[in-house]
Amino acid sequence: MFSGAQVALYPMTDDFVRVILGSLSALDPYRDRFRIETDDLSTLLVGPPEQLFPAMRDLHVAASQRGVHCVLHATVSRGCPGEPDDPICTPIQGLEATTPLAQRIDAALAAVTNATATGQKVGAQLSLYPLGAAHHMDEIYGCIDFMKRSGVFGRSKNFCTTLRGDAGPVFATLSEAFLRFGSPEGHLALDLTVSANSPTAV
Repeated sequence: MFSGAQVALYPMTDDFVRVILGSLSALDPYRDRFRIETDDLSTLLVGPPEQLFPAMRDLHVAASQRGVHCVLHATVSRGCPGEPDDPICTPIQGLEATTPLAQRIDAALAAVTNATATGQKVGAQLSLYPLGAAHHMDEIYGCIDFMKRSGVFGRSKNFCTTLRGDAGPVFATLSEAFLRFGSPEGHLALDLTVSANSPTAV
């Protein structure tokens, strides 16, 4: 299975170059697990699906800890039929195509309960797209039900759902949404925006 994310970081400060470059060391623990490619638009992370969101969490928290308003935007995908399998992208463990939706929700909630706090508050919005799934709305509604019970649910908006809280449980919730909904063998995409230190934060 191919899994990865195109990630862009936007610190709202004149000193954005220093903030971005200073936060890149947060990816060092993941470099042996990911293929990482950067250009003038975004950074591509290709690797195990369960490691994508911890890596993005650490990058965003590192950039946000200076107190500047910082936004991370990512398009995350797994199972894209147009991409070749990559041995670095290990299959999702413990998830079968026949696992009932209610059981997947319970497993996702259990995983979020164990998330470690980072001390950094964030707001996030996401849209989940289970592509090619016969019952894609069941998967989307199941994911929304999970997020409402996750402890970091913000509210439902047009075309997306918001989360608010510490970056640890927020990114854990995002990860579980990505890992547990949609067909395990099918193509799933997630559009994500995370903001920290916003001057207009709720």
